[in-house]
Amino acid sequence: QVRLVESGGGLVQTGGSLRLSCAASGRTFSSYAMGWFRQAPGKEREFVAAISGSGDSTYYADSVKGRFTISRDNAKNTVFLQMNSLKPEDTAVYYCAVGRTSYVFTTVYAYYVWGQGTQVTVSS
Repeated sequence: QVRLVESGGGLVQTGGSLRLSCAASGRTFSSYAMGWFRQAPGKEREFVAAISGSGDSTYYADSVKGRFTISRDNAKNTVFLQMNSLKPEDTAVYYCAVGRTSYVFTTVYAYYVWGQGTQVTVSS
């Protein structure tokens, strides 16, 4: 059974940076895409970024493009989300998820295992 454990969240000021990590166990990690999503209070879970199984394809939400970078280390079964130039509107619980295939998708339905989430709070 696949398990995901996120870490790296916290409180940061506007313009600051954080790096989220998501460690996976239980399956052939490199065969599957990984995604990051976020959910703010009272809002639906939204797509942030995704990376293909091989790591050669990435996709970002318009709201984070140019500020966030997704990457993965298949040797360590870990995916990362580097977040720079953070804004108060980036405040949310961030979740990583395992894709059903190796290809990048933006919908939550393309992902079937989710981590417990890590809180990111950006103060103004």
